[in-house]
Amino acid sequence: MRQLHFVTLIVLFSTVPALADRVSLKNGDRLSGTIVQSDGKTLVLHTEYAGDLTLKWDAVTGIESGEALHVELQNGRTAIGPVTTSDDTLKVATSSGEVTAPVSSVKALSQQAAYEKLAHPTLFGGWKGGVNAGFSFTGGNSQTTNLAVGFLAARQSLRDKLGAYANSVYARNNAPGAVPSTSANSEAGGVRYDHDLAPKVFGFAAADFFADALQGLNLRSVLGGGLGFHAIKNDNTTLDFLGGLNYTRESYATLHRNLVALTLGEELMHKLRKNTILNERLYFFPNLNSAGDLRGTFDFASVTKISKWFGWQNSFSDVYVTNPPTGKKQNDVILTTGLNVSFGQ
Repeated sequence: MRQLHFVTLIVLFSTVPALADRVSLKNGDRLSGTIVQSDGKTLVLHTEYAGDLTLKWDAVTGIESGEALHVELQNGRTAIGPVTTSDDTLKVATSSGEVTAPVSSVKALSQQAAYEKLAHPTLFGGWKGGVNAGFSFTGGNSQTTNLAVGFLAARQSLRDKLGAYANSVYARNNAPGAVPSTSANSEAGGVRYDHDLAPKVFGFAAADFFADALQGLNLRSVLGGGLGFHAIKNDNTTLDFLGGLNYTRESYATLHRNLVALTLGEELMHKLRKNTILNERLYFFPNLNSAGDLRGTFDFASVTKISKWFGWQNSFSDVYVTNPPTGKKQNDVILTTGLNVSFGQ
């Protein structure tokens, strides 16, 4: 009989869910779920009944976490352990003893497991991005084929960011006797690594590659690096300014040239409403070998989510070169639209 009671107790305790985190608000509400993170201004609580809830930090009067949280204080000190609050005092039960601090001194907090994953990501882990594809075909009076594909991904850690991209555009006029039969044929790709040197300053190194058959450009290779400044950096908007040097090697059908140039640019990302993200980049590369010659690039893209994994993307790109080979135009403009499939969300 005792064995039966013992087995029953084991079954009962094994079916009891892990203790949920609890958050108390000034209006008297008490919410349960999993504390995801806080930046000292808002607190994100994941719930089974309403998904992620974003609460104002100054509206929170109490916290009780069942799991260890990574707490960062404004004085630069960190503490790891279950968290409780009492009378505007935050208490962290660390392995070496209790740490107390005013609630107002909290700079950030997050799940310890999520913090470790973000602080020390693996090379192939933590990537987020998407694949874009657009295709059109016409027949009858107009006989054309158009294909545009693209890839964009980034892996973000607490102090580092690694990004990669690739895109290709191909268009052909299939009408008999059409000249030129191929109206677009370009490929581009590259990688960039950023490392934060200070809260607002980062260093970067990049490699970019571009080819355009209609411009007679077999390959343009650009290797460079420099420093950047985070003018704006929050969950909804980032604005970076970058400056440095690059080495460029261009191989055209009619000429080859190597040059050293400056890298001057800015990048903007903004979340417009809940489902749309805007990205914009503007770069100038003044040629140090030949005064007055430069290359400029402008890119603008938007992705609007249709569902968790699918969205609609639009992109515009313009590449300007002051001194292309004889008979070639200075500007190459590309406009694409199509389906976006995201991953790592």
